[in-house]
Amino acid sequence: MLDSAAPLTEIGYVNGRGTDWQQWDEDERVPELQWPQSVHTFSRMLKEDGRVSSVLQAIGLPIRRTVWRIDPNGASDEVVEFVAENLGLPITGVEVTSRPRSRGRFSWAEHLQTALLMLPYGHSYFEQIYRFDDDGKFRLRKLAPRPQKSIMRIKVALDGGLVSIEQSAPADSGGAGGWGITPHEIGVSRLVAYVRDPEPGIWTGSSLLRPAYKHWILKDELMRVQAVAAKRNGLGMPVGTAASDDPDEVKRMKDLATASRGGMQSGVGLAKDEKFEYKGVTGTVLDMGAAIDYHDKQIALAGLAHFLNLDRGGSYALASVQADTFVQSVQTFAESIADVANSHIVEDLVDINFGKDVPAPRIVFDEIGSRQDATATSLSQLVQAGLLDPDEVVKILVRQSLGIPTQPQPDPESAPTPATEDVAA
Repeated sequence: MLDSAAPLTEIGYVNGRGTDWQQWDEDERVPELQWPQSVHTFSRMLKEDGRVSSVLQAIGLPIRRTVWRIDPNGASDEVVEFVAENLGLPITGVEVTSRPRSRGRFSWAEHLQTALLMLPYGHSYFEQIYRFDDDGKFRLRKLAPRPQKSIMRIKVALDGGLVSIEQSAPADSGGAGGWGITPHEIGVSRLVAYVRDPEPGIWTGSSLLRPAYKHWILKDELMRVQAVAAKRNGLGMPVGTAASDDPDEVKRMKDLATASRGGMQSGVGLAKDEKFEYKGVTGTVLDMGAAIDYHDKQIALAGLAHFLNLDRGGSYALASVQADTFVQSVQTFAESIADVANSHIVEDLVDINFGKDVPAPRIVFDEIGSRQDATATSLSQLVQAGLLDPDEVVKILVRQSLGIPTQPQPDPESAPTPATEDVAA
């Protein structure tokens, strides 16, 4: 029987291991993929494999390339302008006539690039740092990244909420590499946490590269074997055949084969009935190129980048169909970044400076792959059909969406004054 009163506390739990749990996954059977060792493994995959790098670039570059803006969302002009100034982003429907100086200011582009490291590593953490200005406002000085390799513990509450992260002590803080020194603990109130596809209470997230790991490691081994096979079998195995069973002659032919080298001046002298030749591999040879290509394709599938597998043939129609699912996944990644940024960057800025009950603007972005060429004819048809009102706001939005630069407006105070006639004359 249910209690009549609304429940105010939890009976169950998400994290049963306590706040000191280090995100150990009992279902992960590969030691190299247990966090935090997994960070180093995924770093190798990212830096050593061209297909892995291309998949991550294919996902990340459209997110970084699309236009990000501040949408007023019912907030006052003062609040909207304050947030836009802090993040260095344009405001939807407002003409940008000039860009402020960037030195010493927060850069959304740089922040976005670092936030996208949640794709290979599963998580990306930042610490909020503000400065107090003369006008009595707290302005965002930077969102300082807390590198994945420096995080030694993630503390999680019983209900699955993030409590804090702990960074290993800096190398110059004493001891060998900082060992034995108290780590730096950063509470959740100062953190911005981007976590990819987390399970409840799992604040390490899920790396995009996890399903590709076995294909990466097998491909890496095959490529090493292929390189050895090419060196060993490219010219064949040198074989010297003695004319008799004399051990000394057999040894001489062996030494001759071992010392043989290719070159313009190379040669060999043989006695009667002695033979010297290069023999290649006979019989069926494993096509390692096809096996490597198979694993390459599976790595692309891990990121839904099916179209990357059409580099050796495929129709334009097929590529378009496959790209649709990929674009939707990229759009979803961008939306998750915007959700976190709105909750823990924008709203924090508004809460600190204007109060928790004040409406807050939102970070928005152009839908991935949505930009289309707009001609004067198409815009004119929209106006004639009554679907587009050519007011000033629409004109600004059209220019923003098409990337058309704005004509700077002259300063009225600096405009030359018209010459006046001399009254006395």
